[in-house]
Amino acid sequence: MSNNIPVFDDEFNTKLENLFKWRRDVRRFKTTPVAQKDIDYLLNIATFAPSVGNAQPWRFVMIEKPETRQLVMDNFDNSNEDALSGFDGERASLYASLKLAGLKNAPVQMAIFTETKPDEGHGLGRMTMPETLQYSSVLAVYSMWLAARTLNLGIGWVSILDPKKISSDLETPNSWAFTAYLCIGYPEEEHIDPELVRHGWQDRTHLDGKVFYK
Repeated sequence: MSNNIPVFDDEFNTKLENLFKWRRDVRRFKTTPVAQKDIDYLLNIATFAPSVGNAQPWRFVMIEKPETRQLVMDNFDNSNEDALSGFDGERASLYASLKLAGLKNAPVQMAIFTETKPDEGHGLGRMTMPETLQYSSVLAVYSMWLAARTLNLGIGWVSILDPKKISSDLETPNSWAFTAYLCIGYPEEEHIDPELVRHGWQDRTHLDGKVFYK
């Protein structure tokens, strides 16, 4: 057995806490290219995420062609218009003023899918909760999100999309479920407070009333 067990001391824990605090859902990107080695690093980090039965169901689709990005943009525009119609009054005005996607400027974009019938894992842990496969892919996304911060990169998760249209436009296998669409690049601005807090959409809440003991 190896004796090279890492020591996570107080200094490391403080830096780790700062990493969590400074992770941002970025919406405003510079067009500066991102080195391929950095993207490769993020993808590799993602594979260290925990997954149900060690199924590793994540599938990464790099969105590079202009015509493919336009399909995503059209999807977002249509979905965003539908979402706006669900708000009224001041909340509708505030929604319309928010910058909700970095699709125009983010130099790197990827869609993450979940293989819902992977051979890996042999069904362990997901018989009663098949959704844990999707949870596994989400953990891969979050692993990348934290790692990106260490490279001074930002990630934006675009959720205002029609999943069926994304799957159709990207011609993915029927067993792949759409999980996330990410924009990656260097952020235009750095703030420790989330943009949605700064612009008055939703303040941070605390643990009061969210922890229960049975």
